[in-house]
Amino acid sequence: MAMEDEDVNAAVVATNNTQTGASKKGGDVGGTGACIDRQPDKGVHPAGLHQTAGRGSRSGPGAATGIRVLKRNMKRNGSRGCVTRKTRFGSRERDWLKGDTQRGCVCLYGATVDPQPPASGPQASSTPQTDLQLVLCSTSTTVEELCAQRDGKGLYVQLHGDLVRRLDPSERPLQILYDYLASMGYADPVRVQQEAANSDLSCLIRFYSEHPVNADQQERTLLKGVFSVRKGKTQLHKWAERKVILCGTCLIVASVKDSLTGKLHILPLVGGKVEEVKRRLHCLMFSSAGSQAQTYFVNFDTLADYQRWHRQASKVVSQTVSMVDLSCYSLEAVPEYLFYSQDITHLNLRHNFMSLQGPGGLLNLPRFSQLKSLNLSHNRLGVFPECVCEILTLTELNLSCNNLHVVPVQIGNLQSLQTLSLDGNHLSSLPEELGGLSQLNSLGLSFNNFSHIPAVLERLSAVDKLAMAGNRVETLELCTLAIMSHLKNIDLRLNGLRWVKSESPDAVSQVTQLDLRDNCLATLDLSSICNLETLHCQRNQLVTLTLSGFTLRMLHASSNRLTTVNIYPVPNQLTHMELSQNLLEYLPDWVCDCRKIEMLDITHNLLSELPSRLLNSLSLRKLLAGNNRLQRVPDLLDHVPLEALDLQHNRLAELPESLFYKALNLKFLNASANALESIPPSSQSEESLSTLQELYLTGNNLNENCGALLVGHQNLRVLHIAYNQMLSFPASKLSKLELLEELDLSGNKLKTIPSTVSSCKRLHTLIAHSNHITVFPEILNLPEIKLVDLSCNELTEIQLPDSLPATLQDLDLTGNNSLMLEHKTLNLFSHITTLKLDQKSTTTAGDSLSASTPWNHGYSEMSGQRNKLCVSVLTVDRFGDGVEACYGIFDGDRNEEVPRLLQCTMGDVLCEELQHSSIDNVYMCNTFLTSHRKLGMAGQKLGASALLCYIHHKPSDPGGYLSLTVANVGTCQAVLCRDGRPVPLSKVYSLENCTEEMERVKLSKAIITEDNKVSGVTCCSRLLGCSYLSPWVLPKPWVHTEPLCSQDEFLILGNRALFEWVSYQEAVCTVQAVRDPRAAAKKLCSLAQSYGCKDNIGAVVVSLHIGVDSCTCEPPVSTTEPRGAPPAPAPVTVTPGPSEPATLSSSSGIVSEFSSETSASEVGSEAGSTASDEHQSSGPAPRPERRCSLHPATTLCGIMVPGSGGSGTHPGLFQRQPSCATFSSNQSDNGLDSDDEAPLEGVISNGSKLEVEVDIHCCAFQLRSGSTESAQDFDLEKRNSDYPNGKMRRQNSVVVSATNGCLLAVCGREIADLKKSPSTCSLFGKKLSNGSVVAPEDSHNLIEVALEAPKKKSGYFNAPAQQDPEDQLIVPPSLEQEVREQLRGQSPLVSGSSITPSFKEPVWDHPHPPAFPSNMVPGPGPAPFLQQEVYDTAL
Repeated sequence: MAMEDEDVNAAVVATNNTQTGASKKGGDVGGTGACIDRQPDKGVHPAGLHQTAGRGSRSGPGAATGIRVLKRNMKRNGSRGCVTRKTRFGSRERDWLKGDTQRGCVCLYGATVDPQPPASGPQASSTPQTDLQLVLCSTSTTVEELCAQRDGKGLYVQLHGDLVRRLDPSERPLQILYDYLASMGYADPVRVQQEAANSDLSCLIRFYSEHPVNADQQERTLLKGVFSVRKGKTQLHKWAERKVILCGTCLIVASVKDSLTGKLHILPLVGGKVEEVKRRLHCLMFSSAGSQAQTYFVNFDTLADYQRWHRQASKVVSQTVSMVDLSCYSLEAVPEYLFYSQDITHLNLRHNFMSLQGPGGLLNLPRFSQLKSLNLSHNRLGVFPECVCEILTLTELNLSCNNLHVVPVQIGNLQSLQTLSLDGNHLSSLPEELGGLSQLNSLGLSFNNFSHIPAVLERLSAVDKLAMAGNRVETLELCTLAIMSHLKNIDLRLNGLRWVKSESPDAVSQVTQLDLRDNCLATLDLSSICNLETLHCQRNQLVTLTLSGFTLRMLHASSNRLTTVNIYPVPNQLTHMELSQNLLEYLPDWVCDCRKIEMLDITHNLLSELPSRLLNSLSLRKLLAGNNRLQRVPDLLDHVPLEALDLQHNRLAELPESLFYKALNLKFLNASANALESIPPSSQSEESLSTLQELYLTGNNLNENCGALLVGHQNLRVLHIAYNQMLSFPASKLSKLELLEELDLSGNKLKTIPSTVSSCKRLHTLIAHSNHITVFPEILNLPEIKLVDLSCNELTEIQLPDSLPATLQDLDLTGNNSLMLEHKTLNLFSHITTLKLDQKSTTTAGDSLSASTPWNHGYSEMSGQRNKLCVSVLTVDRFGDGVEACYGIFDGDRNEEVPRLLQCTMGDVLCEELQHSSIDNVYMCNTFLTSHRKLGMAGQKLGASALLCYIHHKPSDPGGYLSLTVANVGTCQAVLCRDGRPVPLSKVYSLENCTEEMERVKLSKAIITEDNKVSGVTCCSRLLGCSYLSPWVLPKPWVHTEPLCSQDEFLILGNRALFEWVSYQEAVCTVQAVRDPRAAAKKLCSLAQSYGCKDNIGAVVVSLHIGVDSCTCEPPVSTTEPRGAPPAPAPVTVTPGPSEPATLSSSSGIVSEFSSETSASEVGSEAGSTASDEHQSSGPAPRPERRCSLHPATTLCGIMVPGSGGSGTHPGLFQRQPSCATFSSNQSDNGLDSDDEAPLEGVISNGSKLEVEVDIHCCAFQLRSGSTESAQDFDLEKRNSDYPNGKMRRQNSVVVSATNGCLLAVCGREIADLKKSPSTCSLFGKKLSNGSVVAPEDSHNLIEVALEAPKKKSGYFNAPAQQDPEDQLIVPPSLEQEVREQLRGQSPLVSGSSITPSFKEPVWDHPHPPAFPSNMVPGPGPAPFLQQEVYDTAL
């Protein structure tokens, strides 16, 4: 290739200089710091470099190929085989790459590397990959130039660990790589260059210097070897060494050893036999079929060969037809031995890269004399292979998805052809010769570029179906269909169809099925199609619809704008009609006259009444009339066969009195979200004949009297009666529902669940959250119980039997603030798959931490009727270094692993991307793309919808207004409540809802199935994962940033299942009516289930408390103000481990385990309550004041005797401030001299272990000079520290660290650093409020400081500090004297000035519990202070 001499020389020097093995630091191509799966022996090759340069220093595997191999001492990070990018290139190489973004690096693998992506786990990364070479080149470098330089025969590319394609000599590998990254969504050329140099990208795209070897593929394609062979069953023939081949459908035996030059014996195996010869070791008998059957005995040398041949031959003999399947083998030609199988009738070469030339190329396929079916789809042919037109025996030919533009006239030679598939090409016309194929009865033309129906179809009289979905037909002339009298089934989906014209009075009598879905039709008159039986016209823009009713059987017209439907005559054959999501205000009269109507769907319309004749129809079995404006349902006059009735989301105050004893076949009734105050009786007498099995009454005004009316429904299996006005459930009535399997009593006012629930032996699901239940129900003796949700109640203790049922998988006890669990209880719960408990009580430091943020959250996940939960949420109230938060939700549809992986890693990826860019669209997009790559690295083939919300300040103004940046792919959505109205923030990337995405997928020639799924896999056009569907399904997200203001009340995150059943407005109204975010999320999920959702549901509710000027302060609260119930603490999910009694994992996927040293009282008591100060008042505690960086607190450092000043402060408590850090120490340095004294509020003591939560003022300040020696020691420690961002380690000392106006005093024996990763620092800052619990030994001697101070260098932040006489520390009386003694020798601290805060009352006015707030930790000795200098120790 052409390259500048200085660039080549620089590369040569870099190559020679890096032979010493020293790891160099500095700038690099891959500056993101991600771990790369590489090994020490790698080759770095600047393309165009002379092979003779530096030959004397060449070594390693690259020496034989002329490629310089750099041997370095790679610096390992983490697991084996994981090295930083900084060690990949020398400085000259990096400078050469930085000189032009069109230069880059191609990772070139050898044939010994397995083409599949490595599996996840530490073992996979240690697999030797010694033949990886890094080739430096430019985007103009061709394959021919690279091969000429390295004496190679060619290059190959593999996408997504799948097929391997040989590159043409003119193709440019680096340009291919850059184009691939650009199609994913990378926009910055520098970032594209960095990602291209990342060898982790090989899970998505990988280049090979040789065709990779796949043993499994070779086995299924061709088996050969030299073995001992004997012909015939008699002993007259002797054993002889012969070459044996198994290929296609035949066994080939040579007559000469080690050669095929002599006579070949062909043994057809289809229908024959392969048997084991027991008298001889590793011997098989092969026999052909028929009366002239021949037999060969083959003796194999090894057991492996024997098993391999036996397995493959058994597949062949079991076939009923002579079929050879060579699909998805990356073949360029079929094996030459395959042509010996002349009995082949069916040959499948789908998903290969077949070429025309060569011994096994397409030009030789006519050698198969009996071939009937040939599949060449997805072969990137580009041109119609005319050679297949010479295979005159063909009856079926598939050439779909081959980028064909023209069909040759030779197609007319295939007179026996019956099926021709040309879908997914670029065809716009067909040759006239095609009309001569008289036997052709199936022609596939979908997803091409036809603008009209080809006229040649008129001559194809045997074709009865017109398959032209996904073309460009804008006008359909019905007269054209009338001429083609043989067409009965018309498929014109996704054509952009705008007009259907009927200019001729002639009737179109032959068409019976018509599919016009997903077009742009405004009106549709098909009255001339007199024999129409089935019509699909969903998702158009229809206002009027006119049809002929003579033979109409099924009508699907949902998601339009219909106000009426005209059908004449009355469709007496109509059985199924869908008119949902239209604008119907009344039902046409002809609907009631339909004699055979069985299913009618009229949901989501504007109907105010139902005709009495409709409900009394003698044929109607299923009526769906939800989401209308119905105020009453007509009475039933006689017995009707109705089996399912949906009346949810109407305005019904009562149901017909005769409903249950007139509709004796009724098995399903949903009357949720109405105004019902009672339900009708099940019968007119004591004996009930009710067959009702599912009853949904959620969201009404029912009271406990309805329990007596439910007794008659003794076949009831599912009962949802949540969010009503029930004070109790009659015990005697519940005992009679013996067949009950699922019971939902959430959101009522129940104080107890009757003990008679133990009579429901089939009960497997009990949901009773958001009540006032104080006693755990007697359900743990039920043999089939699986799920119990008693969250948000008032449980205090649990009485358990000696053993729990093995079926119990999910137990949710969060939100029970007074619940105390003993060690015995936790041991009994150890086998439960998912155990959710509160992390701490409302008086612990964890909640005080979350109280310091201007938001708090709650979430809920429900598995529905599935056996596994495929939805995960990420909730981090304190993200990063300042007042920031991160929330996310991930929906894997039917896969549970991908959401869990995203939950555990996506926060880390966002944190890393924020270090590289401050542009919201850039860092959010790169976060999704990096997560997409990580899924490939983990070996995941499936994908997931993902939504990520990041609350932050503007990077240019850290103390200014807050913004919310939302990014999403797939169907997860975010809705912001602003002034009581929903504001959608996300974009739904499904083919049905996004027309531009549908058009993009069509242009890329994807096959969209009739259920609107890409290749039948997913309805989403953008997902994380599913890389094998690229470029149709992309990981690039939608990104939107919304400035937050004081009118923003809360944020709702949900997956597809939630918002499919709960509208934006209903979701907002639901959350507004509930004070607790967790209870609100629970209610959203319960409502969706009661409305009919059967899938996994996930919801996150984030309460926002944003001031008028985006301030995060909270107003001061008087101590005399009456307070309500405390907020629910952060939940913790407990998953039992193999050795520990229980393991706690937060909703963000971070697992923390209970230590074996942690006593049962700590788990039961300290997780639910903490020790209090001996002088603590029993009265209501004041709500701690939260301050933001705009309005710092007025009290900083100093001493204030209790009662001497400060309004709103309790004399026995420290004052709560916004930021916090958590410390653990072996020493009891909390100011207590002995164990007899009462522990401090906020201090959790466990013998020698101690956890103290300390708060830090967010306020500008400067420290006056203290001890010079102390300052110098601190400065030296700061400079010599190996920990970035000011994280320090000191032993047996006190460290004082100041950062942009924040003071931290740490006492302890040692302060060790933690990684900044959100996934590991679960105890510190952002993860603690998410529910993580860290065992005391895990957090031992650890410090992580998360500060939110602004980084301004002007204004009052830089002004000289003036001491405020009111800046004093509030100390409990019991510690006053001791604190004075400890601080006697310290220099005074000077506070900064303050301004008057502005604030906003929060949406949910929750009182925050008292905690252990402090602006200084008293230590055992004097603390060193800094001179007038500020050190940045933020994360």
